[in-house]
Amino acid sequence: MPPKIALLLCGNLTGKPYADSGGYEAIYSRFLHATVPASPDTEGSSLPFTVDYYDVVHEMVYPKHDDEYDCIMLTGSGTVPLCLDGPIHNRADGVPVIEQRLLHTRMSSGSPSSRPIQLQTAYQDNRHATIHLTSVPGICFGHQIIARAMGGECVPNGGIWEVGPTRIQLTDLGKQIFGSLDTLTIQQMHRDHVPAVPPNFHLLASTDISPNQGTVLFYPEDSGKSKAHIHILTVQGHPEFTEPVVTSIIEQRAASGVINAQAVKDAEARRFVETNAGTIVGKAIWEVILDKI
Repeated sequence: MPPKIALLLCGNLTGKPYADSGGYEAIYSRFLHATVPASPDTEGSSLPFTVDYYDVVHEMVYPKHDDEYDCIMLTGSGTVPLCLDGPIHNRADGVPVIEQRLLHTRMSSGSPSSRPIQLQTAYQDNRHATIHLTSVPGICFGHQIIARAMGGECVPNGGIWEVGPTRIQLTDLGKQIFGSLDTLTIQQMHRDHVPAVPPNFHLLASTDISPNQGTVLFYPEDSGKSKAHIHILTVQGHPEFTEPVVTSIIEQRAASGVINAQAVKDAEARRFVETNAGTIVGKAIWEVILDKI
C-alpha cells in the first residue's frame, strides 16, 4: 500500500505570501514530492503516496482514526504555543485560533501497556489514550507543540528572531540521521523556541540563539519496532520553505511591525545563502515515514 500521510495544517500563509506561493497544502505537497524516494516497483518513477489535509485551526478537524496513517505531520504556524491552559492565542491580535484539542494524535513514549500518552497542546493525559505507532514529524510550530505536549516547554526567546537561512550545528546523532554532515543550512522563521530537550527525546542540532533545533523520540523497546527506529522527528526550522516564500513572509511581517528592523536587515544579508536542509531533512522525514531509520 502507498504511504498515507495526514497533514495537520496548524496555520497557513496569508496575503501576498499566499498569492505568491500558495497555501501550506501546496508548499508541503511540493516539499514531499521533491524529496520522496524512487519507487521500488516501477523504474524511473517516484514512490506513490497520498496526503489528506486537516485544517485544525479554522475547521478543527482531525483524523478520525490515527492508525489509518503511516505519518501524521504537523506544520508551522503564525501562532505561538505558549499558553498553559485553555485556547492558544495569536500573539499579534489575541484571537483564539487553536484550542486544546489541536493535536488529536496519540503516541507513546514508553510501554504501550503502561505509559500511554495523548499528545495535546498543554498537558499530558496518561490515563485515557490509546496507542498508535504512527510516525510524527513536526516542523517549527509542530516542533514546539510536540515539545509542550511531551513534557517540555516553548518560551519567548527574549524577542530575538531567527529568520532566513541559518546554519545549525548537528549533534553526533544529527549527523547519523542527516548524512554525516557537521552542519545544515535551513530557512528559519521564529522568535519562540524550545529551550531544552523534552523527556526521552534526543537533540539533533543547535544554534547559539536557539539551542534546540530538532529532536527525535525513538520507539519503545517493546513496541515491536527496532529500537533504533524513530517515532517522532522535529525541526525548529522550515525545510519546506524556499527563499521566495521566506522573503515574502519577511516583507509582510516587517510591514505590520511583527519583525523588527534589525532582524529584517540581518535576514536580507543572508537572503541568497544556499540552503541544503530542504532536501536532506525531507529525505530523513521520508525515511522515518517508511520506517527505515
